[in-house]
Amino acid sequence: MQLVFATNNLNKLKEVQSLIPDHIKLLSLKEIGCFEDVPETQNTIKGNAIQKAEYIKEHYGYDCFADDTGLEVEALNNEPGVFSARYAGPQRDANDNMDLLLNNLKEKPNRNAQFKTVVSLHLNGNLKTFTGICKGEITLDKKGNQGFGYDPIFMPNGYTETFAEIDLKLKNEIGHRGKAVAKLVEFLNTL
Repeated sequence: MQLVFATNNLNKLKEVQSLIPDHIKLLSLKEIGCFEDVPETQNTIKGNAIQKAEYIKEHYGYDCFADDTGLEVEALNNEPGVFSARYAGPQRDANDNMDLLLNNLKEKPNRNAQFKTVVSLHLNGNLKTFTGICKGEITLDKKGNQGFGYDPIFMPNGYTETFAEIDLKLKNEIGHRGKAVAKLVEFLNTL
């Protein structure tokens, strides 16, 4: 089986490739000749995941899956949510995003947050979605240099290290994307 993973994020691609079984050949957008930004104009994480998968199927004809992820912070009414990548502006800079988030939380005692990933699979004319959630809290400052995005300020429940301090294998086991992709793989293994 061959599937396109509709992302231009090389960190995400690397993370997901380690989760997909060997009998499924994963193609990147680059490998199918897709160099444009795939639209993400929906107002929900699930909506964006579906939109990206449908775009690749419609414009390139490949069976594919796409994901969208958001960080939802309780004290900020679940912001940044669907706007996580562009929270501090269209430049999509992770440090700017983290700095703005830490600043917005400065006076707030509640630091509870969750990462939410929705994976949308477009396969054989059918559409399915899979959701993964990882609960945790926002740290007071950045810690660690692994991972990407908000990983240096997100500490999953039950751990004393941020996502940027733990190794990729553990992050995939306990993290939002790993949980959503595990559900996707479980479904693909039934076919």
